[in-house]
Amino acid sequence: MSAYRWKSFDEDEDRPEKPRRYGVTEMSGPHFTLLSQNVLQDIFESMGQFVDGLKFSGGSHSLMPKSFVKEVTDLAHKHDIYVSTGDWAEHLLRKGPSAFKEYVEECKQLGFDTIELNVGSLGVPEETLLRFVRLIKSAGLKAKPQFAVKFNKSDIPVDGDRAFGAYIAPRPRSTEFVEDVDLLLRRSVRCLEAGADMIMIDADDVCKHADSVRADIIAKVIGRLGLEKIMFEASNPKASEWFINQYGPRVNLFVDHSHLMDLECLRGRNLGKNHASVLGSSYFLF
Repeated sequence: MSAYRWKSFDEDEDRPEKPRRYGVTEMSGPHFTLLSQNVLQDIFESMGQFVDGLKFSGGSHSLMPKSFVKEVTDLAHKHDIYVSTGDWAEHLLRKGPSAFKEYVEECKQLGFDTIELNVGSLGVPEETLLRFVRLIKSAGLKAKPQFAVKFNKSDIPVDGDRAFGAYIAPRPRSTEFVEDVDLLLRRSVRCLEAGADMIMIDADDVCKHADSVRADIIAKVIGRLGLEKIMFEASNPKASEWFINQYGPRVNLFVDHSHLMDLECLRGRNLGKNHASVLGSSYFLF
């Protein structure tokens, strides 16, 4: 007689049971594709143990009926999954100083647990950003500022005269900073000191053209802030694989909902897209 051994979470293996402080997987909600409540329910019921959070990316919740958003947040909570906003707070600034406070209260009523602040899109002074973090925390919600590690990706020089249509040999791809990583770190530390629960880093570029400089930047961010306080936005599978291979299963990642199973396989001991990674080393116990 044999017993089928499904995966069990253990701190000595990849990461503990939910709620987790590390090894967190946050999945995208409706944004590029429409996810019905039935689809979300299927995902939560089949892979809910692997999903820690759900994010309404791109302000998609603003296009949906409030009743539907509340149904989704309630469904997520039934599976111990927190719900986060995406890029949207920056659109409220034009409505005046009180609009952001009203937005926070509305998010709380709709069942959101976390409000994400895209620092690049907000474009507000640092003290205003810290005030937003404190306002979110005072409402009983979690604050998650998002920063971007930016690189110069242009292959075509923008300076110099040339005739229309003339060919100019492209320069080698550069790894030069556009944004000072030390500034990113200082702002992140101040946000954490103000009460932010997690720092989201949009770092997809680190794996599109990975080299030592980009890897050094990520290592510097992790070394300063620690794995538990950082979540990397890795919307493509190659980026997820890079982070798991470099930093192990305890790294916090935001991924597309279609990549959940592959990511969980990567988090397993065998670091591969195979069922043995999910089921564990003891596939069958005799």
